[in-house]
Amino acid sequence: MQRRALLTAGLFLISGCATPSAISFAPEALGELEALYAVRAGRGGVVIEVASNGCTRRDDFTAFVQTMGAGVALAFARKRLDSCKAFARGRTALTFTYVDLGVRRGQAISVLNPVAAWVGP
Repeated sequence: MQRRALLTAGLFLISGCATPSAISFAPEALGELEALYAVRAGRGGVVIEVASNGCTRRDDFTAFVQTMGAGVALAFARKRLDSCKAFARGRTALTFTYVDLGVRRGQAISVLNPVAAWVGP
C-alpha cells in the first residue's frame, strides 16, 4: 500500500495542477486499486479493460473522480468480486460515459489505477 500511496502522490505532484491541500481523497480511502489491462478515452467516454471470470459487469465497479485544476483524476475500484468459474482467464471492457463520471468531453484525464500487460490465452 505504501508504494501505491507514493505513486499516487507522485502523480499529483508531476501533474502540476494540484497541491497536497487540493487533494480531497486519500489514497487509503481508495483501497487497493485494481490493475487495468487497458484504458481508452473516446467519444462516448472512458473504456477500461479488467480481469473477468465471466460475470464482471459495469455495475461491479465504481469510479472516484477528483477535479484537479482544468483536469480530473480517475480511480476505478471493484465493488463486487467476480465469483464465476470460467475455463480460461478472461478480460472484459467496461464503459463509463463522461456524463456518468461528471467529466466534460475534452477535459484532461489522469487515471490512478496501475496498468498491467494482458498475459492471458
